[in-house]
Amino acid sequence: MNFLTLDLNLLRVFDAVMIEQNLTRAADKLAMTQPAVSNALKRLRHSLGDELLIRTAYGVKPTPRAEILWPAIRQALSALESAIAPTSFDVSQAQTTFRMAMSDATAALWMPTLVNVLEKEAPRVNVRMVPLTTREPRPMLMRGDIDIAIGFFPGVVAQLTGGQGAANSAIRHERLYSGHYVVVMRRGHPLANKKLTLDDYCNARHLLVSFSGRAHGLVDEALAQMGRERRIVLTVNQFFTSGRVVSNSDLLTVLPRHLVAATGMTGGLVWKELPFAMPDVHVDMLWHERDSRNPAHQWIRGNLVDMTHSNLITELEHEVTLDT
Repeated sequence: MNFLTLDLNLLRVFDAVMIEQNLTRAADKLAMTQPAVSNALKRLRHSLGDELLIRTAYGVKPTPRAEILWPAIRQALSALESAIAPTSFDVSQAQTTFRMAMSDATAALWMPTLVNVLEKEAPRVNVRMVPLTTREPRPMLMRGDIDIAIGFFPGVVAQLTGGQGAANSAIRHERLYSGHYVVVMRRGHPLANKKLTLDDYCNARHLLVSFSGRAHGLVDEALAQMGRERRIVLTVNQFFTSGRVVSNSDLLTVLPRHLVAATGMTGGLVWKELPFAMPDVHVDMLWHERDSRNPAHQWIRGNLVDMTHSNLITELEHEVTLDT
């Protein structure tokens, strides 16, 4: 390959297809036809001597050579874009809509503060909430169904931070908060006024918040490692529902401490430390690379981070009573 004769416009096409993982969406983004995008990729393949992108049932899959090339190409194009076409952004005049996926409890924590920010600073900006029904929101981000996902995504984040995962992925992430799990029960529960032992916990009846409806979670994995188990009587897919049920029954549930207040039932609940070790729960924000340099997107992400750092979570934790 002779770099002096390489058509650099082909790199823009390659970058768009790598971001979108789909020729049709890349063509729309570039204001080109799909055949034109296909032809550009064909020319780039010939120049670089590699297939680069292989068609699959769901779009295209990059070859190892493409994954190696893309970070450098993305960085170079981003630097050129910033130098040639710097953008100004007036949030008070911005007219856009953000689609966000998060659980009901997470939305209950973040949205009231975010709405106050929108009313004061961005009156023409709208937010549309999309139900989060999975711990794997990347397909929704890749398809453009949502702009931001906020929640506990341990498997996704592990892949994005392991090895070359972050460099080669079109998904970006930022940690918003780290906390821990607690056992939640109603006031007046037979276990509410005594030290909670492992035997007490395993002998009780339990509710599990499960997006999929599967009656097995991280707590059950931790118990299995100790040769113990619990009986899950009920699974629900909303934290608010879990609070209503637990406050009116003898079921126990395990929730991130910062989400207990979001059940709206703190007056009828108490929480206790788990009688066994559990990993911390991390709340992460995920978005697609295509939006990384969008000034409106940068603004909303910055506000979500600022809201977390302004003691929002700490204040909510203090609303919940610790009863030992």
